[in-house]
Amino acid sequence: MQQAVNTPPEVILVAGAGGGLGTALVEELSRRFPQAKLLTISRAHSASSDGQHSHYSADLSDPETTVDVADWLRSEPLPNWVIHCSGILHWPDHLPEKNLQQCTDEALLHSISVNVLSHMHLAQVLAPLLQKRSPLTWASLSAKVGSIEDNHLGGWYSYRMSKAALNMLVRNLSIEWGRKLDSCRVVAVHPGTTDTALSKPFQQNISADKLYTPALSADRIVSVLEKLSDADTGKLLFWDGSQIPW
Repeated sequence: MQQAVNTPPEVILVAGAGGGLGTALVEELSRRFPQAKLLTISRAHSASSDGQHSHYSADLSDPETTVDVADWLRSEPLPNWVIHCSGILHWPDHLPEKNLQQCTDEALLHSISVNVLSHMHLAQVLAPLLQKRSPLTWASLSAKVGSIEDNHLGGWYSYRMSKAALNMLVRNLSIEWGRKLDSCRVVAVHPGTTDTALSKPFQQNISADKLYTPALSADRIVSVLEKLSDADTGKLLFWDGSQIPW
């Protein structure tokens, strides 16, 4: 990743702000950019909205919410940074598939709904608001297991497939928005295995030095975004800023 000196964001939008990593990112962004206006979206209600923080409760995987989210965003200043944290790996009665026979349509569709469509819906809402001369940084939190080239273990079908689809969405957005905007950085970021509810059932196989606190992962992600250049757009990046193959 090329090093760049970027202007600090004045308005930051965090989607999926109610999760473990989303919450840590909001705290890190508030600490690092105290003058920035913070916009947050999560399924749960937040009571912390004030002059510097505006929150909207919505399930972005539901397309029917997009009209209301669009109305809310039009009433707020245009974000310079957008960080989308929404993602799902497991839920009651479903763990990642170990083999093909464990795959179900329902699990794959649910994975795609959260891991891909929630990101696509927000992008669709934001797209009409973008301004050619206003720089934009968009980061979707993805996963290394979504890399087709890096997959040497197999398994985890629905999660891998949905993250691969998310990576393609990011790549497409980087091309489309790159044609519209003077300065555009659209990336997918792999935060590493973070100690949140998403990774909880699988932490027993992770060494202590490879399991990161939400605060550390948030710090790393923000540092990566601070150093992005226009040449980085359309890439899948590791938490240290290095590139992961698609």
